[in-house]
Order: sequence, then C-alpha cells, then structure tokens
Amino acid sequence: MQLRKHALLLNSGLLLNCAAFVMGFVHVLPVHATGVKADENTVYRPTGKGWGEIDPTPGAAERAQGLRPGGGTGIYYHGGPLLNRSTGANVYTIWYGDWSGNTATSILPNLLSHIGGSPYFNINTTYYDGSALHVTNVVNSLGSTNDAYSQGSVLSDNGVEAVVSQAISSGALPTDSNGVYFVLTSADVVESSGFCTQYCGWHTSAAIAGADIKFAFVGNPDQCPAACEAQSTSPNNNAGADGMASVIAHELEEAVTDPDLNAWYDNQGYENADKCAWTFGSTSTASNGSQYNMTLGANQYLIQQNWVNAGSGGCALSF
Repeated sequence: MQLRKHALLLNSGLLLNCAAFVMGFVHVLPVHATGVKADENTVYRPTGKGWGEIDPTPGAAERAQGLRPGGGTGIYYHGGPLLNRSTGANVYTIWYGDWSGNTATSILPNLLSHIGGSPYFNINTTYYDGSALHVTNVVNSLGSTNDAYSQGSVLSDNGVEAVVSQAISSGALPTDSNGVYFVLTSADVVESSGFCTQYCGWHTSAAIAGADIKFAFVGNPDQCPAACEAQSTSPNNNAGADGMASVIAHELEEAVTDPDLNAWYDNQGYENADKCAWTFGSTSTASNGSQYNMTLGANQYLIQQNWVNAGSGGCALSF
C-alpha cells in the first residue's frame, strides 16, 4: 500500500494561517506555512494539508508557465484526474473510536446525504479535466462502518491509511476508486502528525486493494476547540460535530477536484477550498444564538466557502 502523499507534515487541509472567523467566535490557532517563494519560477504543489511545498520535479517550472496566464480565475489545472463521473462522487464513513451517545452520528450523515445537489456543492461544477468533463453536482453517501480503535488511540498518517485498508479488506466497505473514505475520529483519538496544532483535516490517495483509493482524515475538534471550532455554540448544539461538518465539506470538495494532488491548485499549492479556508460569507443567527450559512436537509450548518473557478474567481457559498 504505497501512500501517494506529497506532504510535509505541516499546516492543514483547513489552512489555519487564514484569517479566523471573529464574529464573537473562537479564534483559530494561527499556524503558518513554511518557506518563502524564492522567485517567479518557483513551483509549488499541494500537500493535501492546506499549504504548498516546492515541487522539485525536473521541468516543473517550465511546465507551469502555460498554467499561469494573465488574469484568469486564480487556480490552474495540472493534468490529473478528477472525480467527475456523471454518477457523482461516492462517500464512505469510518467512525473511528468511541462515538456512543454523540449526536455527530446523525448530524454528519445528514450533511453527506444532502450536500450533493446543493447550490454550495455546485461550485465544484466549475472544475473540469483535460477532456472538458466537469464535476457533477452529485454526492452519494453509500455506506459507513465502525472501528473501535483497531490502530489504537494514537494514529499516524499511515495508521489512518491502515484504518481505510482494513475497512475495505474486511468487506465492511467496498473497493471504490470513485469514492472518498472519511476517517472520523472521536475526541480521544490523537493524529500524531499534527491534528490540532498544524491541521484540522487532510486528504490524499493511496494504492489500496489494487485501486487508487481517496481518503480523508477529520478529527473531532472537541479535542482542541480553540484551533478547529469556529464557534463554541453551534447550530446543532454539538460544537465538535459542527466543526467537523465544515472540515468534511472542505476536504470533500478538494478530494473531488484534486483527488491525487495533481489536478486543480494555484501557484502556491493551495487547492480550491484552501483558498477560502475559515471564511464563511453571509451568516444568519440560529435560535440558540449561533451562526449558520446554509441549511442542508433537517440541519443548519456553518460551512467554509469554496473557490469558484469562473469569471475572475472568488470565494462563495453557492454557484
């Protein structure tokens, strides 16, 4: 199982160095990307954790010149595949750890069942591959399974991959190269490469069971509310689950438009959701005084904006 990850283990799929949401909410831990752009020919690639690393591949600078036209939308296609089948992207959930009595087990499935077809997810239809085939506004939530600490309560990045691999090899979840497998960890589970200090979630892909499997890690921010929760009182009265909802949406749109970390990203190596991390657009006030910016199914959520790859580009909640 060769992990295909182009990441230094720094910073986040949630891009913690963006401005925090400060409308009376918790301030987000400021973690900054390492390195300074050397010159205009320096080329970056994404890590899946929210910042770019210098691409050392021979000829990278020369190939990138054609991807940097004047103007444009501010994000560029680098030739890799997208999850853009007409049937949409498939999503699988692995509940890792102890989720007993936690309302996240209903809040997050509701999100995944209703985000497809929404004006918000429609932003991803502005992304396309080399054959001009666009992402479709369809997300299929096809299955879930529980994992009671098979890799212990401290996970490495490879441990997260092992959780996904075990779920597939055991038959608990199918082998699906058009799927995104979310490993959702309970608040007592540590991700040792930097959850809470350098990221709130990440995505990547690896060869598992003979297929190119896309997967993501999203930890429970109740472990570090000041770092990964936008507000302490949340629309669904579960700040940890509501914080995870925003991270899940973020990682899902990146996994669809840049599944193998070689499709859509900008000159700094930021993927679409990275460019809008921790920005929420216009919000409304819920009955409990919390903020939300969209309603999906039976629930209200505060979800980060995404980058629209049309016109001159920009962060938005819908397209």
